[in-house]
Amino acid sequence: MTPNLKDRVALVTGASRGIGYFTALELAKAGAHVIACARTVGGLEELDDAIKAIGGSATLVPFDLADMAAIDKLGGAIHERWGKLDILVANAGVLGTISPIGHVEAKVFEKVMTINVTATWRLIRSVEPLLVKSDAGRALILSSGAAHKCRPFWGPYSASKAAVEALARTWAHETQRLPLRILSVDPGATRTAMRAQAMPGEDPATLPHPSEVAAALMPLLGLDQTETGKLFIVRENKIVDYRMPE
Repeated sequence: MTPNLKDRVALVTGASRGIGYFTALELAKAGAHVIACARTVGGLEELDDAIKAIGGSATLVPFDLADMAAIDKLGGAIHERWGKLDILVANAGVLGTISPIGHVEAKVFEKVMTINVTATWRLIRSVEPLLVKSDAGRALILSSGAAHKCRPFWGPYSASKAAVEALARTWAHETQRLPLRILSVDPGATRTAMRAQAMPGEDPATLPHPSEVAAALMPLLGLDQTETGKLFIVRENKIVDYRMPE
């Protein structure tokens, strides 16, 4: 069930397409004001038009997550305008290349780690004080099954998502006595541009649409969701615990 998010302020990264786009749209439908971040101005403008068409509201923030200073400024700007943040959906990420680890170019590996890991940490650092000011802060950190499967040729992406989950779990443990609830999310294979890049021979019609994933995330953002430091598997529609290697 989609919660009532009226008067809530939500930040979504990677909001110009795919899961980020449709999550931002679902948040707006639920009544939240959406702060939409992405590099692609055209995609953000399309999102803004879609949100306005349903009577919602959004603030567009076009910037590259590789710009760490911009991430730092984002938290300050949100504080000045709203004084708090209720929801964070850290969705933005890059795939890199699908190739043997020894063949990955240094600049490709560094970009994957910068966008997927360092920018996520910087974002957490920037907005945590705002989420703590909410009476029920909620954070979703988008991960992937690649974090655990570690399939051949997916090294940089797998490593980055494992690192992101470690950040989310640590953050959740640090804030477990607060109203803030933090979950990692494994969306599963989804009909996105990133998936098409990774699996060019796959029929996209066989995969769930990103709007389906976005709808599945909405119940995680309401007051009734009290789990933290765990993983939500979209395909199974359940929150699972982490455990030590066996």
